[in-house]
Amino acid sequence: MQTRIILGLIVAAFLLPPCANAEDIYKIDPAHSSLTFSVRHMGISNVKGHFDEFSGTILLDNGAIREASGTIQVSSINTGVQQRDNHLRTPEFFDAASYPVITFKTRSVEKREGQTILIADFTMRNVTRELRLPVKLSGPIKDPQGNIRIGLEAVTNLNRKDYGINYSGALETGALLVGDDVALEINAEAIKQISSALSAR
Repeated sequence: MQTRIILGLIVAAFLLPPCANAEDIYKIDPAHSSLTFSVRHMGISNVKGHFDEFSGTILLDNGAIREASGTIQVSSINTGVQQRDNHLRTPEFFDAASYPVITFKTRSVEKREGQTILIADFTMRNVTRELRLPVKLSGPIKDPQGNIRIGLEAVTNLNRKDYGINYSGALETGALLVGDDVALEINAEAIKQISSALSAR
């Protein structure tokens, strides 16, 4: 009887979804994450791109996000056109040589009508502004290798001129060569770290 109980507990540990501890640290898994952007071009289409190099940390407290931070390597910008990417790295746009990273760090977390909103300092080109990021959290789940994972999805918009990216130019129609509004989309997976949040500090 005792043996059957023990076997039952072992099976349950593998089959049941894992529960979050009081405080857990998760690190972004770049291989299963993306950070993409979209901007209007000449008023007729959207040019899309992404960053190839980024990192981030999410702190869960009883299964809810308490803190989040991230760093993006500006030089890793990728729109699929090398000439355009090189231009985006110049002082007319991101000025990657002078401002090599973009950072995100939460100041607070707000719950509103069942939605989680991260209120963060977003710094680009040495300009820091408040960014409100509505997020959807999924998981945790256990992957085939035994890692505990969560998923995070978020969409927001920002104005590039708020961060000193003032490249301009207009067509006869009045449409901008490059739109001011930039749409950002995050689709990320993060892996729970072995050490607890308290011991990592």
